Amino acid sequence: MAEVKIGYLLPTRDQAVRGDDDPALMIDHARHAEALGFDSVWAGDSPLTRPRVDPLLLLAAVAVKARRLMLGTAVLLPALRHPILLAHQLATLDRLADGRLIVGMGGGFPNASTEAQFDTIGVPFRSRVSRLEESIEAMRRLWSGEGVSYTGRHFDFRDVTLVPAPARPAGPPIWLAGSGEPALRRVARLADGWLPYPPAVADYARERAAIEQMATRPVTNALYATMSLDDDPANARELLRRSVERYYNAPLEAVAKIQAMFAGRPSDAAEWLNSYIRAGARHVIIRLAADDHHATLEKVAGQVLPLLHLDGHP
Repeated sequence: MAEVKIGYLLPTRDQAVRGDDDPALMIDHARHAEALGFDSVWAGDSPLTRPRVDPLLLLAAVAVKARRLMLGTAVLLPALRHPILLAHQLATLDRLADGRLIVGMGGGFPNASTEAQFDTIGVPFRSRVSRLEESIEAMRRLWSGEGVSYTGRHFDFRDVTLVPAPARPAGPPIWLAGSGEPALRRVARLADGWLPYPPAVADYARERAAIEQMATRPVTNALYATMSLDDDPANARELLRRSVERYYNAPLEAVAKIQAMFAGRPSDAAEWLNSYIRAGARHVIIRLAADDHHATLEKVAGQVLPLLHLDGHP
């Protein structure tokens, strides 16, 4: 069984909604996570819908301050960017990180606020998935370090060579978010990893099995999971509500229908995560619903991680 990795989502959005615009705090959180034994740190992307620190610039700073951690985007919206410029940024970041970069990508969740973000930037929302797919194809070619020409529905360029090339010949691994048959087929066809957040473990297991049947390359099965920890489950639930509703500007009940979320005691959180590990999750990215991330990271490291089946066995 593959070893299970544990990641931590840097609270860039939480910081922004509290009116704090100092990115240095995120670097401190990353270094703390590294010291506590986490395997990776991640940064989200949404420049207008849910404003926050730019994920690639932040991860570039983390790359030189935390030399052991894997670095990831959870998730990046490539449709908002031209693939030549994005491939250049990601190749440079992968070099800075000595090949520790994972590029989590998504098309953008279909709601009015996300559509408004695309409209403001001048990208048709209805084209976001086809732009995502073309961007992946174009970037993988550009990461070869050779001259590349590309013609697609959205992008057309000739004789482009990027410098530097990424640390790995094939470029950083690309993980795709999403559930449902079209998204699963896209993961199986294009991705190196799957980064979903289904609230039901049975759905996770079923969709993971579907990807494995369709995929022609190895796919890393990951999970994006939100947790609120307190010895009093009622307090944990209230903290989860405050965190989620200020993060998404939507009721907790609506978000919880589509995202994996837990509120309760650390020991119960460990068993909840173990249920996904038993279902095949091999890289778990934890988003903490917390007011004090420093203290909560220590609680996760001391009371949750020791109870996880990190060897992949029940």
